[in-house]
Amino acid sequence: MANEQGTLATWTRRKLSRRRLLTGAAAGSAGLAVAAACGGDNDAAKATPSPSAGTPDASRGVIGPVEQQKQLRIRSGLTAWDPTKTFDGYTVFAPNRGQQAYVIDMDGRVVKSWDLTVDDDAATVWNADALENGNLFIMITRPSQDAPPFVFKGGTIMEMDWDGNEVWRFDDPDQHHDAKLLPNGNLLLLRTERLPDDFAASVPGGIPGTEGEHGMWADWVVEATLDGEVVWEWHAQDHLDPNTYPIALPNARDEWTHGNSVDQLPNGDLLISLRNVDTVAIVDRASGGVTWELRAPAVAQQHNARVLENGNVLIFDNGVHRANGSVPYSKVIEIDVDAPEEPVWFYQDPFLMNFISPFIGGAQRLPNGNTLITEGNFGRLFEVTPENELVWEYINEFVTVDQVLGTNNSVYRAHRYPADWFPNA
Repeated sequence: MANEQGTLATWTRRKLSRRRLLTGAAAGSAGLAVAAACGGDNDAAKATPSPSAGTPDASRGVIGPVEQQKQLRIRSGLTAWDPTKTFDGYTVFAPNRGQQAYVIDMDGRVVKSWDLTVDDDAATVWNADALENGNLFIMITRPSQDAPPFVFKGGTIMEMDWDGNEVWRFDDPDQHHDAKLLPNGNLLLLRTERLPDDFAASVPGGIPGTEGEHGMWADWVVEATLDGEVVWEWHAQDHLDPNTYPIALPNARDEWTHGNSVDQLPNGDLLISLRNVDTVAIVDRASGGVTWELRAPAVAQQHNARVLENGNVLIFDNGVHRANGSVPYSKVIEIDVDAPEEPVWFYQDPFLMNFISPFIGGAQRLPNGNTLITEGNFGRLFEVTPENELVWEYINEFVTVDQVLGTNNSVYRAHRYPADWFPNA
């Protein structure tokens, strides 16, 4: 295992919010970091206590060194909880582009952490989820030398048990953004590929002259066995007409479709979110054709489209550049595929711009009907009722230093599980 700091992320454990300092609350335990896959320590990747943030003064607030990360300076950790209205359980998340994953309880305390560093110190966690057996399902990415940076090409998908032991591992140089373990034991995953130059030239839209040295890239969806055998594949360039799906402004022309989630419907068809063309689509597995779609202005740079048990689709709509308005704000929408004209449910903040994640984010429908939302870019995890009442909120206390975004506490997605999901917790 590498012992030096990776180029994309460094870790610092930050102080708690001023509210918790003044009440004397202790910081949540960072948990026991367990090395995954390779054994040994990686001290540079582990969360460490930050220097003192000063001492409280009843009349003047906190005096002393100032926390430089705005989100953590204002608040961090658990900030709101109504136990009578929440879905009780554990929340799994990984700070974006870092090297650890965490399980926290409803009080925001870390009950388990894993060191997810793999073969090299540049590998960082993209997302951490849980499987039905209580093991961790992990996506790890590495810097790609042949693709634009926001393609996030090249990763490792793995299952890890509670004690940090690797169950299986799937290395894929073309994987990006999302993967799902199917009921048949195969992997459904997003891959990316460079488009032929003549095809790329035919794609309209985007910012002129921004193809860059790596050309233009698009999505390639694959079902593969854990041994790497491809049993089904779909290429965007074979099934989507560029004139029907132009790159939305103000995206660069180094990517065409930019998929960020893929899910399987009960009948085997696929639900795909394509951010750069403002489209959520259902793809017929037999023909590869698009049988249903939701387009702008209903969505704008959306993420994490998921099929619900009732057959509806839940979408995190980022909404930075909306086709029908100049105000940037995010919302979560539930769409009936048979009547997509208006959402059957949606959440947005009462003050629109209080809820905004430009690039990442997610939403999960919980068993009690509530929805867990990840306001990704600001590391804010919160739960709302069907009546849009906020009943739980946690601000990610762990930060990374990204070469593009700088110091941040962002989280790609978070996931809530029932209290008995992790028998060892």
